[in-house]
Amino acid sequence: MSKTEYYRTTLRSLADWDDFLLRESRLPGPRANLELVSVVANEGTEAQFKHFLTFDAERFPANTPGEFLAVCGAVGLGRLLAQGDCSVLETLRKCASDSRWRVREGVAMALQRLGDTDMSRLLSEMERWSRGNFLEMRAAAASLCEPRLLKQKEYAKQTLVLLDRITASISSSTDRNTDEFKALKKSLGYCWSVVVAANPAAGMPLMEHWFSTADRDIRWIMRENLKKKRLERMNAGWVQHSRLQLERTSLN
Repeated sequence: MSKTEYYRTTLRSLADWDDFLLRESRLPGPRANLELVSVVANEGTEAQFKHFLTFDAERFPANTPGEFLAVCGAVGLGRLLAQGDCSVLETLRKCASDSRWRVREGVAMALQRLGDTDMSRLLSEMERWSRGNFLEMRAAAASLCEPRLLKQKEYAKQTLVLLDRITASISSSTDRNTDEFKALKKSLGYCWSVVVAANPAAGMPLMEHWFSTADRDIRWIMRENLKKKRLERMNAGWVQHSRLQLERTSLN
């Protein structure tokens, strides 16, 4: 019996899942049990997901077993969303600003479930989120910048437009010492590489536009993306030229 089958069989035999999930969460630790998260999301009910989301950051801080239940709740709402229940978007948007990074990742995973079934709807919703606070912007970028969702070049092109606007918002940001800003910056440090690799013809010129900026945070974002192997595989010569261009403008 595989782990997934074991988890599915066990959960179906239990009236209350909390103790089992807490015990199998692998938290505290470096890696939460994402295989179990997926099974819970596929097997659970709306009532269970809402219950799991009551495991809030105040009582169950980051890297505790209670956080794991909140992650399960967020990803579970993604299954409902993919099945057509758009009412859960409001709750997911609130969860996108959770202080715990794993819960925020759970939101991205939930939104990607919508992308698997209706990418146009996800793009439309993330366009709104991309005009919100730093963590909502971060959720929009992280959910869309997933290779499996960008196999159609038009989806990658639309994601590039959104990503470009989020990046532009950084240049006008004054409050950059917050954890929220740092989380957005860190995500943008890989998101560009994912989308450019998915649509090089549209992505490379748009990314090049930022190589001449004087904004230190945006320059950091560009440098981080140029370190990613996916861009090396895409066009190693362009990556090398782009790195040199960034270095030259930083000296001016």
